Amino acid sequence: MGKVLVTGGSGFIGSHSILQLLAAGHQVTTTVRTLKREGDVRAMLKQGGAEPGNRLSFIVADLENDTGWPEGVAGCDYVLHVASPFPPNIPKHEDELIVPAREGTLRVLRASRDAGVKRVVLTSSFAAIGYGHRPQSAPFNETNWTDPNGEDVTAYVKSKTLAERAAWDFIANEGGNLELSVINPVGVFGPVLGPDYSTSILLVQRLMDGAMPGVPRLYFGAVDVRDVADLHIRAMTNPAAKGERFLAVAGDFMSILDIAKVLKNRMGASAKKVPTRQLPDWLVRIAALRDPAVRQILPELGKTKNATNEKAKRMLGWAPRSNEEAVVATAESLVRLGLLKDGQKKAA
Repeated sequence: MGKVLVTGGSGFIGSHSILQLLAAGHQVTTTVRTLKREGDVRAMLKQGGAEPGNRLSFIVADLENDTGWPEGVAGCDYVLHVASPFPPNIPKHEDELIVPAREGTLRVLRASRDAGVKRVVLTSSFAAIGYGHRPQSAPFNETNWTDPNGEDVTAYVKSKTLAERAAWDFIANEGGNLELSVINPVGVFGPVLGPDYSTSILLVQRLMDGAMPGVPRLYFGAVDVRDVADLHIRAMTNPAAKGERFLAVAGDFMSILDIAKVLKNRMGASAKKVPTRQLPDWLVRIAALRDPAVRQILPELGKTKNATNEKAKRMLGWAPRSNEEAVVATAESLVRLGLLKDGQKKAA
């Protein structure tokens, strides 16, 4: 078994990746911004059923600083570069996201090359594939690229696109023997291990808490975090994954109304506050005048997209859970950990 560095181990995808790497017998190092987070990460792993002991070590490293990266990659066979800024609120300037995403990726790749790492698996996003395009009926695939100068492309979408482009350029021009594979997940759902989770999970939490009077006409892909972690590890070790990008999407894109209906059908009394009324676009636009977070979704109102997972299935034997399983696992874990507004845990 190899030694693997996972960047951003306190995050949603990062913690699940560590769980699966440990289960497969790997030695893991993970980066955190401060060693105070070590206890949090170990608590999340325990929630996921792992007691890693000395097979997991921690190192302090930040995407915006060179310090710590040479030590983090030392002796590693592989690197899963999962860490990237994704704040729930709109940054004051797009460079608050773009610079750490792009420069952080290059920092990790440079350190990995210099340390003789075999392969880096970069967590990119569907954001680097499906935006800035004219409407299309064909599903998006790995040959598609977001146009960062396209109309209504947000700072987050631009950051993921430019960071991935920079990674491929680095490998082509100065990567040496370093190999690169890229995973492009859609909205990541699934079981949370603690209070640190992705922005996608906030949607389910808000629906379950009754924090939304109705649902806007938004459509997006879903995938279970356990399957995203599995795809990272397949891409890490499979020779065929060298120089390839893989969409991580479970099935057809869903609307928020579809998600609300799944919660209503599967979560019983826990979902009593979930709204199933679709809001007219004009009402959402009025709400956006007062709420910057709502303003951020306006460009995607009513836009239907789709994406295919055919490549990951064919080349890597990937077999993801369904959209419904991913959504239900999210809700069940929020209930189990008492992370909903009323704080009530499901009776044992």
